[in-house]
Amino acid sequence: MYIPPIKVLLIDDEPAQAWLVQEHLRTVSEKSGKAIDLLHSESLKDGFAKLVEDGAIDVLLLDLSLPDSLGLETLTKTHAKFPSLPIVVLTSLEDEELGIQLVQGGAQDYLVKGQADALILYRTIRYAIERKHDESEREHLISELRAALAEVKTLSGLLPICSGCKKIRDDQGYWNRIETFISEHSDAQFSHGICPDCAQKYFPGYKDSAQTPGL
Repeated sequence: MYIPPIKVLLIDDEPAQAWLVQEHLRTVSEKSGKAIDLLHSESLKDGFAKLVEDGAIDVLLLDLSLPDSLGLETLTKTHAKFPSLPIVVLTSLEDEELGIQLVQGGAQDYLVKGQADALILYRTIRYAIERKHDESEREHLISELRAALAEVKTLSGLLPICSGCKKIRDDQGYWNRIETFISEHSDAQFSHGICPDCAQKYFPGYKDSAQTPGL
């Protein structure tokens, strides 16, 4: 069974860092047998061009300090342009507060340069991809639910109902009993009974008989 390689884009203008990432991923690939393709850009502009041209990048390793972008703005611009792309930030600072800001800004995770070995880098990449996939699935389900609720609200506002018999007219112009219409348009099920007012109206002697001893 063919398993496509993980496609990683590294945006970093430091040659030493690019070489280290490449060596880490090569080591993991050789030990695990899992193919990893690494692309490299030295500027945000060139990285954006590669993302648009390729269209199949699985994860982005992003340095915040680039020739054409600096700091958190680098992440903000990248996440805004490619919101569905998993992003792992590479930073020189070991700062918990910064890490929180990065995650809040759209990053799946962050790594401090020089502190991540090959295994940690690979695990971070895999986890970032999986978390972003789960996040996208969750957002898709929420979107579908909102659309369904909006449709229900629209239908409820447009239902023509008879003021006398309470039947509902469907899209074909036929009048249906309200329970029939609701059953066909939802998962609701009905059990029938009779309320006290209707019992008195249709069976006027029923209440008196039920209260008479021996009857």
